[in-house]
Amino acid sequence: MTDAIVMEGVRKRYGDKRALDGLDLAVARGTVHGVLGPNGAGKTTAVRIMSTLLRHDAGRVEVAGLDVRDRAGEVRRRIGLLGQHAAVDEELSGRQNLEMFGRLYHLGARRAGARADELLERFGLADTGRKAVKRYSGGMRRRLDLAASLITGPQVLFLDEPTTGLDPRGRTEVWNAVRSLVGGGTTVLLTTQYLEEADQLADRISVIDSGRVAAAGTADELKALVGGDRVDVIVRDAARLGEAAALLPGAGLVVDEDRRLLSAPAPDRMAALTRTVRALEEAGIEAEDIAVRRPTLDEVFLSLTDRKADHTEVAA
Repeated sequence: MTDAIVMEGVRKRYGDKRALDGLDLAVARGTVHGVLGPNGAGKTTAVRIMSTLLRHDAGRVEVAGLDVRDRAGEVRRRIGLLGQHAAVDEELSGRQNLEMFGRLYHLGARRAGARADELLERFGLADTGRKAVKRYSGGMRRRLDLAASLITGPQVLFLDEPTTGLDPRGRTEVWNAVRSLVGGGTTVLLTTQYLEEADQLADRISVIDSGRVAAAGTADELKALVGGDRVDVIVRDAARLGEAAALLPGAGLVVDEDRRLLSAPAPDRMAALTRTVRALEEAGIEAEDIAVRRPTLDEVFLSLTDRKADHTEVAA
């Protein structure tokens, strides 16, 4: 089965600036693929190329099995796009907005109305469908935006930072809506600056820096790139930080004096935690907090984008 999205060696320049510099990307059908990267990394440029809004200078791009340059019209009929900014009319009701989008897609009045009702129900907006959008919460508005991008039942949906500016409740509402889409077979490409969002939603993640993929894999595989599990200890008495540090393994030990924090590798997780607790107790050193944790996507992101990394593909 072919991938839903394929980019090979894609390049794009804006004058002297290289926005994409040999970008490679493959997205399996029926999955959520997260794309992470700092501002200016090339995320939005990549989405604009894949959605036929921008022509690339070199390389190959296929979406839903079609070349985006040679068969742009057919690609557009198979995709949906949710950008960073709301595309709905605040003066119209939710239902009127969806009907309008349906008519723009030439569905006809009856089909557009039926599709609007179906999508309002699907995204939990049926009881607000006749309310003006300006009275919607941020999460409701974004869910309506998402519904509008699905009027034609696209095979592939591009979400470009869909939850920017939303509060935690609104973000969760959008996440649940995205999960329901993938459950129905839609392929989703998600660009985001919220590391938690990618961790929650994405089956695989590509980290982009300077127009290239710095690393790709599942969230757990990417976290393994910056090391395994660690034991973190916050010492109550800062004066005993050095003494506590001497009790932990020296290789890979991190000492943060400002936070009174010690962080040591814990390849055997619970055994390492038990050893650390016992050693501190025997030395009479009180810990304010102690825990075993795994690396976060934030640490992966900072590690990969703080330096110019070669492409690292983590084996699945």
